[in-house]
Amino acid sequence: MSIVTIRNVEFLNNPARFLDKYHFRVTFECIAPLPDDIEWRLIYVSCPGNEELDQELDDCLVGPVPAGVNSFEFEGSAPQPQKIPTEDVLGVAALILTGSYKDQEFVRVGYYQNTEYDNEDMNLNPPSMIQFDKLVRDINMKPRVTRFQIKWDVAPQNTNGFTVAAGAATSAAVPSANDIDMEDPQPNGF
Repeated sequence: MSIVTIRNVEFLNNPARFLDKYHFRVTFECIAPLPDDIEWRLIYVSCPGNEELDQELDDCLVGPVPAGVNSFEFEGSAPQPQKIPTEDVLGVAALILTGSYKDQEFVRVGYYQNTEYDNEDMNLNPPSMIQFDKLVRDINMKPRVTRFQIKWDVAPQNTNGFTVAAGAATSAAVPSANDIDMEDPQPNGF
């Protein structure tokens, strides 16, 4: 059983210029109060075969977290262009939002991001040198969600007032991203 469930991730500036900050709102439900912070990280993956090129764009701590539905806005810096191989700038990259509690990652939400020039002529005949100020990004709003079992060290109350165990030892199997129905009628629901 997971104590925290992401309900929605809303990108507040999509599409946007490539060099603009990422600005989004995360809404999540917590079924028991968490005395410690949840760490949220935003990672840009330009080259999936080379983890050394991943860029952590920003992180933030949210907490302590009360039980119930919670929401926060998060801004992450744009990727550093000089760290992206030229051949990986245009086209598809990945944007990953992770949630961790006490250094244990419990969720990973991945999005595909397409990057192209802001005009058709440059897309058809790209300049030899990348012009980052002319690039735009568009994030596909169909996330790939992976959940991980962790030890939460807190216990929610069930409706009868009894304590319910939570944590890896008592968790049911966690579905992989391939098990999630992407045809969900809620556009960003999880």
